[in-house]
Amino acid sequence: MTVNIRTEKSSDTTIVFELIRLAFENEQYSDHQEHILVEKLRRTAEFIPQLSMVAEAEGEIAGYILLTKVKIIDKENQKTSDSLALAPVAVLPQFQGQGIGGKLILGAHQIAKEMGFDEMTADEPI
Repeated sequence: MTVNIRTEKSSDTTIVFELIRLAFENEQYSDHQEHILVEKLRRTAEFIPQLSMVAEAEGEIAGYILLTKVKIIDKENQKTSDSLALAPVAVLPQFQGQGIGGKLILGAHQIAKEMGFDEMTADEPI
């Protein structure tokens, strides 16, 4: 199966919203609000359009990933660093287990590196 990773287009928004909802619909450790989280993140200063990406497979959008800007605060050493938060990565149920999520992570990581980011964090479960 050929998978194409690309930046999300404005015309993808409705499809991506439903994709995320379906991807987490039956997940035990989900609040089932990931699609709402993405809508909120899109309206923040931390949103980076180039790091809102989709995976196309078999003629449809099969997966989605979003990386947003965050600051990591090291209180002990009184340092902060710019980083990226990965949330969410979502794949339609019928495409899960075929490596699409991994390809999305690698693709987003590559673009982030090209943009000058060198740190990325993810929340549990991973």
